[in-house]
Amino acid sequence: MTRFQRCRAIHILKAACLAATFMGAGVAGSAGAAEWPAGKPITLVVPAAAGSTPDQSSRKLAQYLGEKLGTSVVIDNRPGAAGSIAMQTLVRSRPDGYTIGFGNIVTMAINRSLLARPGYDADKDLVPVCATTTVPNILAVSPGLPVRDLKGLIDYARKNPGKLTMGSGGNGTTSHLSGEMLKDAAHIEFRHIPYRGAPQAQIDVISGQVDFMFDNVPSIIAAVQGNKLRAIAVTSKARLPVLPNVPTMEEAGLPGFEVNAWGGIVAPAGTPRPVVDRLNREINAYLQLPATRKEAEQNGSVVVGGTPEAFAQMIAREARKWGDVIRKADIKLD
Repeated sequence: MTRFQRCRAIHILKAACLAATFMGAGVAGSAGAAEWPAGKPITLVVPAAAGSTPDQSSRKLAQYLGEKLGTSVVIDNRPGAAGSIAMQTLVRSRPDGYTIGFGNIVTMAINRSLLARPGYDADKDLVPVCATTTVPNILAVSPGLPVRDLKGLIDYARKNPGKLTMGSGGNGTTSHLSGEMLKDAAHIEFRHIPYRGAPQAQIDVISGQVDFMFDNVPSIIAAVQGNKLRAIAVTSKARLPVLPNVPTMEEAGLPGFEVNAWGGIVAPAGTPRPVVDRLNREINAYLQLPATRKEAEQNGSVVVGGTPEAFAQMIAREARKWGDVIRKADIKLD
């Protein structure tokens, strides 16, 4: 064998070994994805406190996923810092399908414009799995406020500049930013009072210490139906079946005014696509259950579902929208 032939043979042998190595790694990776979750528990990180609307909906989904995947899905509540604590926990996790998270309008769209240092990049550090639901806000006023509709609220604000107060579930929430949109659309002024959660704000609006607030339907519907608060508009595009006599913001006189909070499941970047696809299939199946759809209708929510790509498009669209609102209102949190 000539020197040239020996070198060529060695080169071929190295190439074959390298190909075999990559093939073996690919097979092992595929096998790992196919075996997932292999009886290991899955953690679902939720950026809200126990008992909150995101927590309750996440627990119901977790129970369903646990049954379908043959393992336990454990909720890890990480409230605080506009959800950034939960997202930082998630992005530091191994991208193996055993840690997933609930990503919502705040953590996936609003924080990128609101927070100077969110501690994560929603586009680079996380992958969308499946959108779950959207839910509008109710604009409700204190029973003692002499206002019966949106026009009355706007007129009152104009006649009493700076006197009205609006409570919210915290800076950067849709209950806060809905108010900023109202200021801009109606050309009025009022004082924003952020609370450490919507329930605390709701208590003060009911008592009359605060004049009005926007809040997610599931969180505030009981107070409205119990006549503790007066609903004067909803932020959805169409009226809600649970409040058929309450007009939309557009019907009440503000064209194009629409706000829908939303949420879905996300995972750390690098999570195997077969795992993402399996989760997506199971979540879509859960969302199509008659019981799921009925409960959503009763609390004013709308089920979404769809592909990971569709969820990514929703996130991008909402990030642009809320970025514009935040910049116009000149809001920035450290």
